[in-house]
Amino acid sequence: MGQFLDKKQAQEAIMLQSAVVSAVIPTVGVMPRSATVTPIAAHAKSAVACSSCCLRHVCLPSELDQVELDRFVEIAAAKRKVARGASLYRSGDGFESLYAVHSGAFKTVGLSRQGDEKITGFHLAGELMGLEAISSGHYGYSAVALEDSEVCVIPFAQLEKMAITVPVLQHQLLRVLSSDISRDQGLMQLLGSMSADQRLAAFLLSMSRRHERLGFSASRFVLRMTREEIGNYLGLTLETVSRLMSRFQREGLIGVRQRDVELKNALRLREMVGHW
Repeated sequence: MGQFLDKKQAQEAIMLQSAVVSAVIPTVGVMPRSATVTPIAAHAKSAVACSSCCLRHVCLPSELDQVELDRFVEIAAAKRKVARGASLYRSGDGFESLYAVHSGAFKTVGLSRQGDEKITGFHLAGELMGLEAISSGHYGYSAVALEDSEVCVIPFAQLEKMAITVPVLQHQLLRVLSSDISRDQGLMQLLGSMSADQRLAAFLLSMSRRHERLGFSASRFVLRMTREEIGNYLGLTLETVSRLMSRFQREGLIGVRQRDVELKNALRLREMVGHW
């Protein structure tokens, strides 16, 4: 496994994601409408309204009043179930919708310059997928379910039109984009010069923060991905990830039971990273 990202690759990725923000400034254009066939799941009307969803506080409609929320529900009424290992969308598919993870988790996968599969990110409940496609009109990565999952389908053309007339929704959309860019930019910059143990520590701290944002425990959480997938994402071998997890456990930094992780000394992990 090669390096995670060299400096040039990191800069290119940051510039690509930064371009997404300008694409959301309210000017209604014609969105590509090419059909995407996804046989693993059919749309179904949402059984859980946004107003009663436990993830509303971290999702797009978090700041909407009741009238605005009713409009948003009409846009995002459809849900899609995705079986473990199946693709929600594939790299190169025409962009039509953003997807909010309602339950489960996903990984986004691309190809390296050598043609090898490369995991570019992990997406948990309450997080949006497909943001990178706003600028290009095509999904840049494939989204694969790490477990049986469900997403809310948000057609972007309708979302964009609503955002023009509802400033609070536009602000929330830009905030989500900014958060996504900041997270990826910060992690890429740090990983570029990190040692193996620093990479794993930074990854665990990132998972901790994301679970806390969703209202869950920051110190105890389940890793939805395998150690091999973590290694692929961090540019480390499976053996290195397993060795470091065992070492962190021996040193009292974490507790591990299969995929259940407890951060026992988050301060020491932050000190290890040095920039967190």
